[in-house]
Amino acid sequence: MPSNKSVSDAPIVQFTNCRILRDHRLQREDLWVREGKILNPEKLFFDEKGSADVQLDCRGSIIAPGFIDVQINGAFGVDFSLATNDFKSGIDLVSQKILSHGVTSFCPTLVTSPPSVYHQVLPQINVRNGGAHGAGILGAHLEGPFISREKKGAHPEHCLRTFEAGAFQDLLNTYGSLDGVRIVTLAPEMKRSSEVIQELTKRGVCVSLGHSVANLSQAEEAVQHGATFITHLFNAMLPFHHRDPGIVGLLTSDKIPTGRRVFYGMISDGIHTNPAALRIAHRAHPKGLVLVTDAIAGMGLAPGRHTLGQQVVEIDGLNTYIAGTKTLSGSVATMDTCVRHFREATGCSVETALEAASLHPAQLLGIEHNKGTLNYDSDADFLMLNDNLYVQATYIAGQEVWRQDTSGM
Repeated sequence: MPSNKSVSDAPIVQFTNCRILRDHRLQREDLWVREGKILNPEKLFFDEKGSADVQLDCRGSIIAPGFIDVQINGAFGVDFSLATNDFKSGIDLVSQKILSHGVTSFCPTLVTSPPSVYHQVLPQINVRNGGAHGAGILGAHLEGPFISREKKGAHPEHCLRTFEAGAFQDLLNTYGSLDGVRIVTLAPEMKRSSEVIQELTKRGVCVSLGHSVANLSQAEEAVQHGATFITHLFNAMLPFHHRDPGIVGLLTSDKIPTGRRVFYGMISDGIHTNPAALRIAHRAHPKGLVLVTDAIAGMGLAPGRHTLGQQVVEIDGLNTYIAGTKTLSGSVATMDTCVRHFREATGCSVETALEAASLHPAQLLGIEHNKGTLNYDSDADFLMLNDNLYVQATYIAGQEVWRQDTSGM
């Protein structure tokens, strides 16, 4: 047999008997992996005269890119908005446990907090690759404190801030640093927000619009200055109105700069958004939909009292409220649950449901050349799923990092 060692000594793994999500459709072909990357088999055969060192029978499974969660506040008793002495062990725990939900990369999210919390927590959120230790960290998502009082939702009012004369410097002083920050959610109707959006965009930070009473023209202006995302569409913003649809109107706006796409997050947990609203958004702008969990510390735990930053929240079934109120405060749904609910609620294809949790968030963050697809030379972060979209195994850089216990299937 011809040697495949001329280019690399690393073993080549061939995944057979599977359907791969590639080019927006499930295709019956094998997946080839070497050194953590997806291989082009034609180059392997014809240029290297190589072959597989290991063959793995996938038994008809779907192979899809790993899920990317760009809004997760915590889980399994860990709250990313709490400055604790063992913050690192907490983030490690979450990154390990969400592998079973198919999440291979995520953005730890902090809700509105005092500056002291940002100063203590943000230096401990380090961008890193995923692996056996857990899902990769893409950078922090800072949701607030520059948001609307009227649409604060579960964010503590006493910590909210406005932009003062030196707007961007005020933001820097509040957060302490933008190192490792990937997304900032703010309300675009705030005075001086335009200069802040421009400065953040210049530094490669994704600006998201949310917790806002912005009208459509204010939202369009924010997009023209660089904003590219909407935080949990329909939640914590003005409801759609036919004379001024507000931020929701961005989905069909004709004022979006040429070549720019506006993405929008949706919490597809069956609680935050009615299935009809999910269908409306998806049909209006299918290529912009990004599934997020908005999960809180109580995800994966029994109902009862938990925290969301400075607030106490109560979990009642799948509902999470600020204690003593009926104000929704995050979710306890897992990403794979959101994918299945989205598919069921919209009647979309399997491919569409999977891409809303993989390709679209990767495109939002500008990392689609490495993650969110199974294209040749991209990172070998992928899932094996059954036809009902239950995760059977999770792989990062071509290595199995989680597998469903067959006795529990």
